[in-house]
Amino acid sequence: MQSQMVSDVKWAKNKFHSIEYNEEELSIFAKSQIQSVHAFQQTHRTYTRTPLHQLGYLAEHLQVADIRVKDESYRFGLNAFKVMGGIYAVGKYVAQQLGEKAEDLSFEALQSPRVKERLGEITFISATDGNHGRGIAWAARELGQRSVIYMPKGSSIQRLTAIRSEGAQADITEVNYDETVRMCAALAEKNGWVMVQDTAWEGYDDIPLWIMQGYASMAKEIEEQLQEDGAKPPTHVFLQAGVGSFAAAIAGYMVHMYRDNPPVILIVEPDQADCYYRSFATEDGGREVVGGEMKTIMAGLACGEPNTRAFRLLRQYATGAFSCPDAISALGMRVYGNPLKNDPRVISGESGAVTLGLLYYLRKLSVDPQLCRELSLDTSSRILVISTEGDTDPQQYQKIVWEGQYPAYK
Repeated sequence: MQSQMVSDVKWAKNKFHSIEYNEEELSIFAKSQIQSVHAFQQTHRTYTRTPLHQLGYLAEHLQVADIRVKDESYRFGLNAFKVMGGIYAVGKYVAQQLGEKAEDLSFEALQSPRVKERLGEITFISATDGNHGRGIAWAARELGQRSVIYMPKGSSIQRLTAIRSEGAQADITEVNYDETVRMCAALAEKNGWVMVQDTAWEGYDDIPLWIMQGYASMAKEIEEQLQEDGAKPPTHVFLQAGVGSFAAAIAGYMVHMYRDNPPVILIVEPDQADCYYRSFATEDGGREVVGGEMKTIMAGLACGEPNTRAFRLLRQYATGAFSCPDAISALGMRVYGNPLKNDPRVISGESGAVTLGLLYYLRKLSVDPQLCRELSLDTSSRILVISTEGDTDPQQYQKIVWEGQYPAYK
């Protein structure tokens, strides 16, 4: 008897998907805007452009035309993409306090003693599963400022240690991610600290927007790298969603850049924190919230409340959302780590690998071929995925990739 998948992948088509463009919303991610953001990020001495790998043999194996993966494990030596938002948001905030524009300054200029003399000590506070908080702690330390970071219940001790190594005051709470965000917001208001979070709510919109623009620089890099390789734009982009800021930022840039023939945008979530999947599955397409502990190995995606701005954008431009069990993420980690022939090896963590795991599932393991047809996912498809983190929890990575935790079959 043939083995069965541990758990099914669920799919929700977005009934409110529209190709009509909201120019005001999309202008935030226009190339001219993101060029300025990217220019500031590049002023840091350790900036390097992360690789965009081609997985040609895997594409042949999965019977698609092309697979490209942006490997964010090389980003600023922090093993994850999140610092792209943090470095810009923190830099822009400090520049504003000086009465200047971040785009007119360098990171080095913001590190000068005169800045600290003028502004005094600033404390940045944030909630995180690990990667975002480490990026904020790193940016604050680089600017000679202070950071306070809180992590939700069940967070990795290894990720906590990494945040503390950047000089932050950091602890793990007894509540979930969304409650930790609310706790940090209350502490920021009480103590006069600066909240740096990539999720927005009423009255808190500017800093989340700056973070999203910082993330969009990755899409700009991808566009440039594809041009340099003489490659065509992607037809399908698989994007992980927690609160949705990363997914919306990449989608916003891609839709704006390739507006004549935009790619199919597909949202991918853990089944324990699938707020976009649930929202798209409703009749009215309203913003659904997931509560509870949200136990999943995809800690970076264990968020139950969509960013309001990100939700508006993805509700319009995403084709739909997938809700995936942890086994799909583990599958992606193993595929990345064990490449075919001369394909490059990618060390991808739990939140980074779920999109490739899903692609593999759809092309090789799914018993429903109709879904690939519905998505026009076929031999002519050019796939883009982003491995958003490396092995940010090395012990967990080894248990999954070496020891076979969370198998695809039972």
